[in-house]
Amino acid sequence: MIELKNINKTFKIAKRNAGLNEALKALFKKEYTYIHALNDVSFQINDGEMVGYIGPNGAGKSSTIKIMSGILTPDSGECIINGRTPWKDRIDHVREIGVVFGQRSQLWWDVPVVDSFELIKDIYKVSDTAFKRNLDELTQLLDIGEIIRTPARQLSLGQRMRCEIAASLLHDPKILFLDEPTIGLDAVSKIAVRDFIKTINRERGTTVILTTHDMQDIEALTERILLIGKGRILLDGSLEELKRRNSTHKTLTVDYTGQLGTLEAGMHLQKNLDGHAVIVIDTAKIPVSAAIAAISKQAEVNDLSVTGATAEEMVVALYKEFQI
Repeated sequence: MIELKNINKTFKIAKRNAGLNEALKALFKKEYTYIHALNDVSFQINDGEMVGYIGPNGAGKSSTIKIMSGILTPDSGECIINGRTPWKDRIDHVREIGVVFGQRSQLWWDVPVVDSFELIKDIYKVSDTAFKRNLDELTQLLDIGEIIRTPARQLSLGQRMRCEIAASLLHDPKILFLDEPTIGLDAVSKIAVRDFIKTINRERGTTVILTTHDMQDIEALTERILLIGKGRILLDGSLEELKRRNSTHKTLTVDYTGQLGTLEAGMHLQKNLDGHAVIVIDTAKIPVSAAIAAISKQAEVNDLSVTGATAEEMVVALYKEFQI
């Protein structure tokens, strides 16, 4: 179980203007600014959960992950993971976690990936039997059998990310922290990574905490989301709850022949060009069926589709609601 209580973290950052004179001044008198990365962050994650940790850039996502993985020490507050404080019991703690940072590598750049795996085996003191079993399983599930004998520097981004995920799981961690694991990946690689994460969660009961800006990852993998903004937890709930918050608006896309006149109350014309219209419907004011009937009275409908808000639109709405 993961439990955070009133976690606070502030960074002190030196500032100066551009130019040699400013650089010389900074040698004698430095100016600092304080960034409050985390402000009373509290939440609890149960064993086997898959949680999406979302928020805009600079919201505090990576700082939280680094505290939970023992890399950072908070200014105040408590973080207890499986009965341990990460930054105090770091050696025992890291044996039970795997961490993937999408923009950082744990693979040695100039040696074959399998050599990096062997070194990770020694670092975590994984037995020969467990290492062979995990390597065979991960190689098959992530389809990396043909590339682990290639130096990391010669792999594509998608290939390297699959190897990074395999490296983080060789020691059978109970918890997997994924910080932007699909950044820059093509569609095929993203699907492969998502399928793999679902498999290890289902078969091993691995707890997964996922931070990403890709809402398709969130929809595909998680049922619960934590929204952080300006260092504070703003929302903790399920994706279904998020969808219900945005369920009063539907988008009606219509291809028609004729003319569209004045629309009923609750219908907003977003786009109308050459017989193609996009209309946003407030279902609290007018049912979808009544909106379609109103359009049909004015023009001949050739094609029609009704969609709800996309995940990206729902998250943008949350950002606006909380002013982050």
